[in-house]
Amino acid sequence: MTSSNAPHEDLVFHSTDLSSTEDFLARAYTKMSIGAGPGETASAHVERRWVGPVNFDELQLGFTMSYDAAPLGRVCLCRVHDGYIEEDIIGEGPDVFAPGDVALLSPPELPYSGRVCKASYDLTMFDTTLLDRVASSARPAEGVRLTGHRPVSAAAKRRLSRTIDYVGSVAKADEAPPPLVASTTASMLAAVVLSTLPTNAVMEPTAIDRADARPELLRRAVAYIDDNADRDVTLTDVAESIHVTPRALQYMFRKHMDMTPMEYLRRVRMDHAHRELLRSDPACTTVGIVAARWGFAHTGRFAAMYRQAYGVNPSDTLRS
Repeated sequence: MTSSNAPHEDLVFHSTDLSSTEDFLARAYTKMSIGAGPGETASAHVERRWVGPVNFDELQLGFTMSYDAAPLGRVCLCRVHDGYIEEDIIGEGPDVFAPGDVALLSPPELPYSGRVCKASYDLTMFDTTLLDRVASSARPAEGVRLTGHRPVSAAAKRRLSRTIDYVGSVAKADEAPPPLVASTTASMLAAVVLSTLPTNAVMEPTAIDRADARPELLRRAVAYIDDNADRDVTLTDVAESIHVTPRALQYMFRKHMDMTPMEYLRRVRMDHAHRELLRSDPACTTVGIVAARWGFAHTGRFAAMYRQAYGVNPSDTLRS
């Protein structure tokens, strides 16, 4: 068994001792008490990897584990692969997460309890403050919060699961992702969570937001993105730089540029990568290194986007 409580360090845990597993889960997640079914061997295996502020955990429990836990204090997305999880959700009643399901395990601020029934599943977790960074709330004093634990539709469920797949692929890469890849991945995950789970965030522009969608503000927003493309930039960061809501920012980009602010940011970063490839020595760098430096985690996807934008492969540009 190896484990670590240091922040943002990967870990691996394996045990057949119930007491050791309870101690580990309390340190890795939150204070809790657990139990096992009569005569069962408490076989537990957990692996944790980090993508910036997001941890991606894969768990396998070979026994029926009952649990009573204190609030997690973080957004925790659960996907079941085998077995099932019975969850008692305060205010919503009991629910069963079966293979293929993806859901919020529990509201971050509430205690939770239930049973994991010989299940393999993954947990994707991040701080609730990340939600505030990527969206605007109808009640700013309260902050953005999730108001339900199941995706709002079957399409939303598929989108959320695909996003978690992407986070997992970045987390399990041979090398830790560069800072821009990590921050971009985290922001994307939070944005997808807000668009797929019930939330108190107001996503549609109001009359005031539409009035704020002026060309001069758009020029300032574009300048901010251009000047900060090499940094961790979220929708809220850009909106705050010009003193409008994220909804107004989204609206002005759709109205005047037929794209979202984040799509524009991705184009700016692609242009930076293009210019770096033009001036780089292929003996000293690779397409993958340049792509990662500008926030593109997967070289294959970067190459496809690059071909669409410039009509050639990025490797051809690097060799030119």
